[in-house]
Amino acid sequence: MQDCLFCKIVKKEIPAQIVSEDENILVFRDVNPQAPVHLLLIPKKHISSLLELQDDDADLAGKIQLTAARMAREMGLAKTGFRLVCNCGRDSGQLVFHIHYHLLAGRAMNWPPG
Repeated sequence: MQDCLFCKIVKKEIPAQIVSEDENILVFRDVNPQAPVHLLLIPKKHISSLLELQDDDADLAGKIQLTAARMAREMGLAKTGFRLVCNCGRDSGQLVFHIHYHLLAGRAMNWPPG
């Protein structure tokens, strides 16, 4: 997708504070953090939203979850906890239409969220 902000980050056309990267997933710090720890986990493959996932994306979706758990453990968040959020659609607050997950931690999270 030519105009996708996250695709440009994947291609290294736009700088980001990358925390982790493998052949399928990129993890970087959010430029507008909503918690002391605020990471974005994205697939390198462009998928507009959770609603666009196909059956052949199941492995990729699972790898994102596993990456989130690994990041939480590596960052010492397992004891205190973290929140993993995937917004889907404008009304949910999705601003970039490339599926992504927010890993938030480092403060108490309120319920219900926003």
